Amino acid sequence: MNAEARLVELNIELPPAPKAMGVYRPLLIVDNLAYLSGHGPLLDDGTLITGRLGDDMDQAAGYQAARQTGLAMLATIRSELGSLDRIARLVKTLGLVRCTPEYDQQPAVINGFSELMRDIFGQENGVAARSALGTSALPGGIAVEIEAQFELRPGS
Repeated sequence: MNAEARLVELNIELPPAPKAMGVYRPLLIVDNLAYLSGHGPLLDDGTLITGRLGDDMDQAAGYQAARQTGLAMLATIRSELGSLDRIARLVKTLGLVRCTPEYDQQPAVINGFSELMRDIFGQENGVAARSALGTSALPGGIAVEIEAQFELRPGS
């Protein structure tokens, strides 16, 4: 089943594609790879999920922030490429979690993104190489920032 059909099957609606908040491109294609700049947890109303894991956010809230970041990234892909079906596979993910120095569950938080990608693109094509890191600050106090690389389908 293709990615667009999976969205419908899972009853997932994407938020509006985020606009660049600086001097960068949200998505850049080089050869057969689509590089997505860092995205945050953008909600439908245009606000971002803010907070700090280990302080005012728990793991479940962080997981939801990472999932929401994935939805924003899918919105960018659809906006820039016209369809999620142009994606062959997720290649690499870098997830940053705003957290206290003691917090050590960054991988569990970034699973919110990774499990969404698996659900949309399938076990073989939606599970990629990944890093999940903690950081003391992210722009605007957002809880999570994620960047990723996707392989494009040949001829798409």
